[in-house]
Amino acid sequence: MKIHKKLASELKQLKWQNFLCLFIAGCVNAFGVTVFLAPVNLYDSGISGTSILLSQITPEYMTLSIFLLTLNLPLFLFGLKKQGIPFTVYSIFTVIVYSVASWLITDVLPIDVSIASPLAGQDLLLCALFGGIVSGVGSGMTIRYGGAIDGVEVMAVIFSKKLNITVGTFVMIYNILLYIACGIIIKSWILPLYSIVTYAAGLKTVDFIVEGFDRAKEVMIITDKPKEISKALMDTFECGTTKISAKGGYSNTDKTIIYFVVNRFQIFRMRNIIHEIDPKAFVTISEVADIFKAND
Repeated sequence: MKIHKKLASELKQLKWQNFLCLFIAGCVNAFGVTVFLAPVNLYDSGISGTSILLSQITPEYMTLSIFLLTLNLPLFLFGLKKQGIPFTVYSIFTVIVYSVASWLITDVLPIDVSIASPLAGQDLLLCALFGGIVSGVGSGMTIRYGGAIDGVEVMAVIFSKKLNITVGTFVMIYNILLYIACGIIIKSWILPLYSIVTYAAGLKTVDFIVEGFDRAKEVMIITDKPKEISKALMDTFECGTTKISAKGGYSNTDKTIIYFVVNRFQIFRMRNIIHEIDPKAFVTISEVADIFKAND
């Protein structure tokens, strides 16, 4: 009974808006890979890059779409218990869209992607950069809306703790090994090296899509004048602050920490306000990856 309730609860978390955005993400990722990378034999990262390599060294009927499905789906199902039903459903849906869209672009639509990119020709640098950026947009959208487009990310979550490494390190190691394997198999290092450019461009793009182009800044202010500073910040920026009670480790006196979130354009003005009220205030500023309310 509890299992059925849990299943029903997780299924209720699925939203049609997410499916719509994930559909777009799968199509965008397919466009980036099939139009920019695969035509000039560049390699994406993770399972996508593995699928491109396998499609090159196997018979023609073993297409990119087939490898995307056969390699990704088992990994997502393997990670079902760890990642949960909504994540797994979203991920499988996106991979299916990605695979079908790739098949449509390469085999159905009147687009010649057999020997060169329709948009960038055989310019490897352009193909690497724009392939990474476009596929990065697709990957970033997938993460932002609750899924993943690559099974390696799931394996990283499951095995990184056991190997005592971070998720990012696990993915990086996989991709390094993939590019080394590509170089050995095709007996050339030019394409794998350009593929590293693709990986870097895609990684940075994913960060922008998931975390935003203009990250917010969290500010922690340790001061003896919390009421004055808090009121001045709220009046100036028309947003709230949070006061946290603390005790000085050296002085052993009671302190108050003001927690405040601003954007980068407000930092200069905020510093002036704090300095005018309490020149001795201690301030730290850090980047915030995302901001949301629990009911959003």
